[in-house]
Amino acid sequence: MRYRILLALIMSLFPASLLWAAPAQQAFSDWQVTCNNQNFCLARNVGEHHGLVMTIGRSAGAHTDAALRIDLGGKGLTPTSEPPVAPRLRLDDAPLVLATDHWQITPWHLMTDDAATITAFLKSIQEAQTISLQDGKETISLVGLKAALLFIDAQQKRVGSETAWIKKGDDPPLSVPPAPALKEVVLTNPSPTPLTQQELNDLLDYGNWRMTNSQCSLDPGRREVRVAALTDDKALLMIDCEAGAYNTVELAWMVSREKPISSRPLRLKLPFTPASGNNEMELMNAVFDEKTRELTTLAKGRGIADCGVMTRWRFNGQRFNLVRYAEEPNCDNWHGPDAWPTLWVTR
Repeated sequence: MRYRILLALIMSLFPASLLWAAPAQQAFSDWQVTCNNQNFCLARNVGEHHGLVMTIGRSAGAHTDAALRIDLGGKGLTPTSEPPVAPRLRLDDAPLVLATDHWQITPWHLMTDDAATITAFLKSIQEAQTISLQDGKETISLVGLKAALLFIDAQQKRVGSETAWIKKGDDPPLSVPPAPALKEVVLTNPSPTPLTQQELNDLLDYGNWRMTNSQCSLDPGRREVRVAALTDDKALLMIDCEAGAYNTVELAWMVSREKPISSRPLRLKLPFTPASGNNEMELMNAVFDEKTRELTTLAKGRGIADCGVMTRWRFNGQRFNLVRYAEEPNCDNWHGPDAWPTLWVTR
């Protein structure tokens, strides 16, 4: 109990603005770690895995909330012709036998959320080089795993505590800081008055004027004007401006619904600085969902959308605030935008 009281006292000394975690995404040889603003960390092997991927996730705080899974598959692939994974696992040149009591095992997916099992498993593999499948080319490289686990320990401030995976110590679990409070973006006016036909016509005319007077390289025949009601007196106006092989860049304004139409450019600013170093988001493949009242952007690293950046923004009556930021820098045909690791989440 005294540790809990001490921890609460320490946390109360920090300003509210500091009680959030800086997102981080870092590569360690063949491993990638992503930690979000809740200090939830996710690590996986990347590169030439041929569809065999181990994913390790762990929440912040004193509790041992973690999960480890090994999956055979990939983006849009189902390995129906492959024999089961578990009997074929090899650690370097020896069979890798799992303690099945604490693993959920299906032919191509293995998962455990038992803390002791995960800790023991990671300890048994962290000095090895590979986990592979007998008679197959699928491989989980373990080069960088130990450094990735140490990064998670450091990010969650577990180093020196009983809960650390790498540099364990005698500090009690309650010495580990809890997850920061989850930020909330309140949705205001979820059902604005629909645009009248006259409002729609006026805004489309205004959008066409904007399109004509904007420096856009996209062929005029391929440009599109889109309008949606934001509030009873504001609307969102977007036009397609630039296009590449699989990405379209839009320009957007928040405009008044009544004449004379006034407008201001829509700018999306991240509450943190990503690896690119730029916290202003470009509207790429942007879509506004009138049911959820959220704006999404999707910057695809290549056409099959197995890598890139996806963001989701919610309008609070004055501006769009970030709800979710996910980024996958590795184009290795593993997963799509909905499963990319997140660096920012809100309620």
